[in-house]
Amino acid sequence: MANKKRSQWAEVWRRLRKNKTAMIGLGILIVLILLAFCADFIADWNDVVIKQDLPNRLKGPGNGHILGTDEFGRDIFARLVHGSRVSLLVGVVAVSIAVLIGGTLGAIAGFYGGNLDNVIMRIMDIFLAIPSILLAISIVSALGPSLFNLMLSIGISSVPSYARIVRASVLSIRDQEFVEAARAIGANDFRIVVKHIIPNALAPVIVQGTLGVAGAILSTAGLSFIGLGIQPPAPEWGSMLSGGRQFLRYAWHVTTFPGIAIMLTILSLNLLGDGLRDALDPRLKN
Repeated sequence: MANKKRSQWAEVWRRLRKNKTAMIGLGILIVLILLAFCADFIADWNDVVIKQDLPNRLKGPGNGHILGTDEFGRDIFARLVHGSRVSLLVGVVAVSIAVLIGGTLGAIAGFYGGNLDNVIMRIMDIFLAIPSILLAISIVSALGPSLFNLMLSIGISSVPSYARIVRASVLSIRDQEFVEAARAIGANDFRIVVKHIIPNALAPVIVQGTLGVAGAILSTAGLSFIGLGIQPPAPEWGSMLSGGRQFLRYAWHVTTFPGIAIMLTILSLNLLGDGLRDALDPRLKN
């Protein structure tokens, strides 16, 4: 069984490698992750957050600053690098919260069905009736702007989509022969769900999770842009956009480079997600 699983993931990797756009997305994402890990070697945190150099404020690219300086004379490249940590952290943690809660609810609803399924999915329908960004704004407004509350709000607002995906996968798997065999040898419901159903329902969750990280990063930037996300002076791409918009006419670089960072990150995750969707589709045998 272990060899079979390894061969299956090896086949997925082979298909993914043949997708050039997916590999481009993976390459961009790896570079962003490496920059996030090496942020402290690129620039000291105190220099990025606290230290100001007002005589050199709003300087264009060059003159010792690769991407120029912001309205307080801080190096934009250094702040972008440190900001990548925040964006990637929020994206991964928020999606993890959504997968954990939504996946659990979806698995319970799909496995047991009946009235329990109806109750859980009707609650999810209520959440789906509220735009996710509006729900996230409401939660952050109620709890107050902070990193943890930001991750929690984005994660909770994404729960319904993962619950529906996992439920649909469980419904298509729960009556298959290997599940019946596990039940026949005396396996309890928890073991059947964890050991047999969930591993076979991971493919759509992985794809949605990859795309969900992109959505979470975009939501983070949007909430920070309106002042409900990461609070200044901490570097975050959305707050950098918000702080530089009033200087757009004569200091284009202050908002352009954070915008490009957001665009490249979302693009890389979308390309990778599309590639994973094709690689994990058993109907494709290329």
